[in-house]
Amino acid sequence: MKKIAAIALLSVGALLAACGKNETAQAPAAAAPAPAAVAKIVVGLDDNFPPMGFRDDKNQLVGFDIDMAREAAKRMGVEVEFKPIDWSAKEAELSGKRVDALWNGLTITDERKQNIAFTAPYMENHQIIVVPAKSAIKTKADLAGKVVGAQDGSSAVDAVKKDEAVFKSFKEFKTFGDNVTALMDLSTGRLDAVVVDEVVGRYYVAKKPQDYAVLQDNFGTEEYGVGVRKDDTALQGRLDTALAEMKKDGTAGRIAEQWFGKNIIK
Repeated sequence: MKKIAAIALLSVGALLAACGKNETAQAPAAAAPAPAAVAKIVVGLDDNFPPMGFRDDKNQLVGFDIDMAREAAKRMGVEVEFKPIDWSAKEAELSGKRVDALWNGLTITDERKQNIAFTAPYMENHQIIVVPAKSAIKTKADLAGKVVGAQDGSSAVDAVKKDEAVFKSFKEFKTFGDNVTALMDLSTGRLDAVVVDEVVGRYYVAKKPQDYAVLQDNFGTEEYGVGVRKDDTALQGRLDTALAEMKKDGTAGRIAEQWFGKNIIK
């Protein structure tokens, strides 16, 4: 009888153990926590790129793209932080997650699209040629044998090099950390011409029309967009929505008129 009882007890124990295993296997997995809502976006910019983004007399960041980013962030319900970066290392700053967006006169190019996701374009731009007011240079062909400058890491560099025949005709092609320095070298005679974004070039020419002239020739038309990481489709979509609303209700146009005297929103 003891033997039978022991066998019965072992059977019951095995049955209970089996039931325990089944219950564990069938227990539903805990739900993954919902991703935290983004409360802030960090915008990387060159803080010496007027009128898109620069520091005023009080060292405050101001500019067209600053105003556009602030308005978009308000509509998205998030805080925006502006972080000055080395513009020539902008893609590394973005991929390294030190910034969430690049918003500072960023030209949309096929090369950049390999590493950056862009919003729909919000502005059209040209790469213009700025020369001293009394320069004998009147066309791109006149740049042969001259020293030409541009901002390092800017689309101006790509645009100039794309025009291979003209590029090879230069005596020298110099790059600078920012456009302000390049234009200073132009005014002191260390450069014969500067290739620069139209919005920037015309801003400076308007301030000192007696010192600079803009050639009729240029190095092509391009479009500005906001750049984000390629896997950050949520932020890209929210920015696209905010920009579309700003265009539709006229807010973007009003911001443009404040900085450029006319609506140049695309």
